[in-house]
Amino acid sequence: MSAVAPGPAAPGPAEPGPALGAAQLLGPTEIRALAARLGVQPSKRLGQNFVVDAGTVSRIAGLAGLRGDDTVLEVGPGFGSLTLPLLAAARRVIAVELDPVLAAELPVTVAGRVPNLAERLSVVAADGAKVTDLPGDPPTVLVANLPYNASVPVVLHLLATVPSLRGGVVMVQAEVADRMCAPPGSRTYGVPSAKLAWYATARRIGSVGRGVFWPVPRVDSGLVGISRLGADEAARVRGSARRAETFAVIDAAFSQRRKTLRSALAAWAGSPAAAEEVLRRAGVDPALRGEALGIADYARIAAAAFPVAGPAPDTISKS
Repeated sequence: MSAVAPGPAAPGPAEPGPALGAAQLLGPTEIRALAARLGVQPSKRLGQNFVVDAGTVSRIAGLAGLRGDDTVLEVGPGFGSLTLPLLAAARRVIAVELDPVLAAELPVTVAGRVPNLAERLSVVAADGAKVTDLPGDPPTVLVANLPYNASVPVVLHLLATVPSLRGGVVMVQAEVADRMCAPPGSRTYGVPSAKLAWYATARRIGSVGRGVFWPVPRVDSGLVGISRLGADEAARVRGSARRAETFAVIDAAFSQRRKTLRSALAAWAGSPAAAEEVLRRAGVDPALRGEALGIADYARIAAAAFPVAGPAPDTISKS
């Protein structure tokens, strides 16, 4: 069960407020003091690297392109350094935090630093890769500082289960950012880029040095801008294919990345000959490798293997 700490049920529409002053934002001194008071040590298991630079969080909030009527879904708020500028720019923030101590403290921090914005915050103590119950209005924008080991599963889960999200900005390990945004045919193109393309377009919109985090990670980070496909574009990309079956094709194709599709999909299809038959029905050359295909190609393969009568049930409405 997710623990929800809601604000007032229905705040009125809000215009974006002025940028918060330096005294309202959290810096390294304030975050370390909070950590000491709470007895919190950053957890490697949870992938906790907290942003301690006020300029960086203000930049991320600005890149999110928030409107006054937006509801932000923030995953991994930590001590709340990014939460504060998000509250100033949006109508509401739903913060999903896995660490129960940090989840309980976040409303206290917000009330102490921006009491006039405290009613805009709801906190959910849950795993961002599993959360399903979100309070209040459906969120429209995702903004997140994601643990390196869980970033892609979190993004895919939320795009699948929160159809109201039109896009957002996520901060992930630089290498993961490259993979999320890679086009077909590139060296870094793979499962993350192909599956993300089912839902949205992704592009690199910035870099973040390791020095803005506490503790300092061993890698740099990247900012990825995500824009969900519109209904017409989603229908063009997916055709009649279903998501689960398309993703199974992607997993099989990249499980043996260096092999041709005829060989890589043999176990999935039942034999190399069966794989070739499906590929030819889909109009895909069996001699290609998985890295050469875009999401529309994978969808055609899935549809050729599992034809359905009429539009697939999750082609547009669920994702």
